[in-house]
Amino acid sequence: MKVLFIEWNSYCNEDMRSALIAKGYSVRAIPFPDGVRTRADDAGRILCRELEKGEYDFVFSFNYFPTISEICQKAGIKYLSWVYDSPHIQVYSYTVLNTCNYIFLFDYGVYEELRQAGISTVHYLPLAVNAKRLARRNNRNNLLVDISFVGSLYTEQKHRIYNKFENISPYAKGYLNAIVQVQKGIYGQNFLKELMRPDILEELQRVYPTDPNALTAMSPEAVYADYVFNRQVTAMERWEILTLLGKKYGVQLCTSDGSVNIPGVRNQGAVDYYRDMPDIFANSKINLNITLRSIRTGIPLRAWDIMGSGGFLLTNFQQEFLNYFEPNTDFVYYDDYTDLVAKIDYYLTYEKERREIAANGCEKVRNGHTYEKRVDEMIRTVRG
Repeated sequence: MKVLFIEWNSYCNEDMRSALIAKGYSVRAIPFPDGVRTRADDAGRILCRELEKGEYDFVFSFNYFPTISEICQKAGIKYLSWVYDSPHIQVYSYTVLNTCNYIFLFDYGVYEELRQAGISTVHYLPLAVNAKRLARRNNRNNLLVDISFVGSLYTEQKHRIYNKFENISPYAKGYLNAIVQVQKGIYGQNFLKELMRPDILEELQRVYPTDPNALTAMSPEAVYADYVFNRQVTAMERWEILTLLGKKYGVQLCTSDGSVNIPGVRNQGAVDYYRDMPDIFANSKINLNITLRSIRTGIPLRAWDIMGSGGFLLTNFQQEFLNYFEPNTDFVYYDDYTDLVAKIDYYLTYEKERREIAANGCEKVRNGHTYEKRVDEMIRTVRG
């Protein structure tokens, strides 16, 4: 089979391409400059020119692009996309109805919502690891750092959308601050969209209007909840946790914003996904996963990478962990900040138990959740 691989600035390109080749597929990768930010007409011309050169069995991309779907629909070629972001506003495009689409979602909560809406082109598929790459690195397990967190704190200017609502009415501002604080203390259930009352929504639209159009079915309430308020909850939560842990233990932080300065937290700046991240996970006694709150039930890529690298995973609760792993055997989750500190105290003390849990999680991920296995699942779905 011949695959046209759409390559933009996403994670996992190398891993997925290697898996396709390992399964015997002929892969032709073409650049898709800047991914979502590429102008639709420019991206379309790139794809059309390539499709005219040869016959392909399907087109593949990480995340879903309406432009690609429209071109594939006209060309009569299957379009497989694997979405690793949540939210991903493009999956609410009306183009998802195109019969060429096989859209694989890692977040079962989003999959369930779209299926219940009658969208038959979406399918559930968790994320994965490149077990061969991680095994080749050997990852050392020298345990040089007690606690690490790799990820954004959403402090960069492009993420500070919540600050744009400083000039809304005092009542609306107090209401939003209150629901953000309440949501921050609750795991496993997200209610922010449901609490976007009409009067509050009117205030938000007055100050920072969304840009609804005829091409998407994502409501303004959902846009504000997922792209603004869930991100704000996550930003506050990550900052508070790092501040708490920095005072008591010291933490290694790897984040793209080099200006972040929290007492007791050593900011290492951005790290390379392939070269540095696996070693950080393997050589940290405890690796934190603090999930972006717009991810409803899914296991984020960070958690798969931690376990696949042989690292010990301490995470907030996400329902889908229980579908594949056993708590306190393969990974550990915390219920709140108090529980988080208690479990850090415990697992920093009991090294043998901590190492056994990390080894169990690593074995399960590398044996059962590889890109090769996910490719097989995709193809079975396509063939029906």
